[in-house]
Amino acid sequence: MIQIDHAVRTFRDRKQTVQALQDVSLHVHKGDIYGIVGFSGAGKSTLLRLVNGLEKPDSGSIRVAGQDLQKLKQKELLRLRRRIGMVFQQFNLLEARTVRYNVSVPLLLAGVPGAEVQQRVREVLRFVELEDRENAYVSQLSGGQKQRVGIARALATRPDILLCDEATSALDPQTTESILLLLRRVNREMGVTILLITHQMQVIQRICNRVAVMERGKIVEQGSVLSVFGTPREEITRHFVRTVVQDQIPEAFMSLVMNEQRNQRLERLKFIGDAVKEPLISSLCRMEGLEVNILGASIQELQDTVMSVFILQLIGEDPQIAEAEKRIDRAGALRERLVAEA
Repeated sequence: MIQIDHAVRTFRDRKQTVQALQDVSLHVHKGDIYGIVGFSGAGKSTLLRLVNGLEKPDSGSIRVAGQDLQKLKQKELLRLRRRIGMVFQQFNLLEARTVRYNVSVPLLLAGVPGAEVQQRVREVLRFVELEDRENAYVSQLSGGQKQRVGIARALATRPDILLCDEATSALDPQTTESILLLLRRVNREMGVTILLITHQMQVIQRICNRVAVMERGKIVEQGSVLSVFGTPREEITRHFVRTVVQDQIPEAFMSLVMNEQRNQRLERLKFIGDAVKEPLISSLCRMEGLEVNILGASIQELQDTVMSVFILQLIGEDPQIAEAEKRIDRAGALRERLVAEA
């Protein structure tokens, strides 16, 4: 649905040159909920503006729904944009107008007949569970209700693609959860492909199936949510993952462990999906000559599955520890040795 290849975008003024995007390639397939995460200034918003044609790359190609944006005439680009819905961080609604009017705006601009406009407005308001607020003014709504209006407006033209620009950043955690569940319904029940940008890894964790991590105009890591959360390669990715997956040992606690005069190794284990069913730790505890100490544990839901993280202290002679590590690897757990022998 969205294919970005080697995109470069540079902004220049009299004082400086900013490389907003540097050789960015990204492929979003039909049915994806694809998240792009990064700090402010990473280039996320610029990338989103390339997809809807509001920005043009200096080089590289942008294809959306099979069409090369650089080759489209203005009328053709406008037609394509009707297949792309947009949800904004600050809602971008007309506060002094009704919910019904706000949702109807893209249909009116597209020249849809009045009776059809009213029918479609009621359909999308029912979908976002705001049919009883049709005649309310936007200024009377809560933040969560405003974002639901924004989503309804984006869905009014029956888009194939939904672009979300920090759609939950202005919301409290409970409201964020409800909006994320709504976006997942949009994806599953309407078949809409979603590309969202965020600086909140919790958003990626809750609803995305693929993720790209951006830093200074580059995509430094991308892949399935399971692979990126399970084995993050880059330091910035590990930073984002740590905001939702507690897999670190505090330094003070590490000092206490390492002061023990015993042969030991510390291991971080990650169990993803079916691997969590294996009674691995119970098996390790029954090994002769091996002591197992669980220093920490956590569990997270990812992409409709789960990931469990354990920090284990393995105490014993080298052959017993080596056999324990073999059992861990055979069980399908992702293993990372944190500390070698004391």
